[in-house]
Amino acid sequence: MNRPREYGTDEERRAYINSHMSQLHPVMKKLRELMETHPRGFIMSSPNPIMVLSNMLKLAAAKKCVEVGVFTGYSSLAWALSIPEDGKVVACDISTEFTDIGKPFWKEAGVDHKIDLRIAPAVETLQSLIEAGESGTFDFIYVDGDKLNADVIYELSLKLLRTNGIIAFDNSFMHGHLLKPEDEDERQDVSVIRKLNVKIQQDSRVTAVMLDVADGVYVCGKN
Repeated sequence: MNRPREYGTDEERRAYINSHMSQLHPVMKKLRELMETHPRGFIMSSPNPIMVLSNMLKLAAAKKCVEVGVFTGYSSLAWALSIPEDGKVVACDISTEFTDIGKPFWKEAGVDHKIDLRIAPAVETLQSLIEAGESGTFDFIYVDGDKLNADVIYELSLKLLRTNGIIAFDNSFMHGHLLKPEDEDERQDVSVIRKLNVKIQQDSRVTAVMLDVADGVYVCGKN
């Protein structure tokens, strides 16, 4: 007999999920608390997807990571805490305005030596890694910035990733815009991510699944 499925509302599910997540690392918690009163604090990645991806890094025994879009370094801190002492996170941003907020927290957590902050356009940094002979050596790439160049970043990331490496795109829902039909007056960044989501779903080079956490995270394993 078919029975109706009652999974609760989105709000009920998210409240239940949030109340059953493990405690954050103390330094990560301090950084989140600091940013709660910051005018741009809403940009910080949600803890749920960061914890999911941190677990993936540990399961994959990841050592080499890239992050595109650092902001105050909350997620960079998470990756650095999830990899071995000889691991590294190449953290890409175009300004030190917000990264300077997070750097003391990296040091407090004892992982600042693992984070290589590169202040330059992400495309340039990724290309420089390829030119330095690091193609096929990275385990994990997290993209949470530079939406307009997302397709180029995707292609460069596939070159840098090893087989079975992971690339994860945050904001795959683009704050709900992509859950609705395309609008002729759609913002350019929304349009770019809409096209990239379709491209990824059809791309035989990856095995991809979109996670319904926070603003959506598209997790792609390189085949």
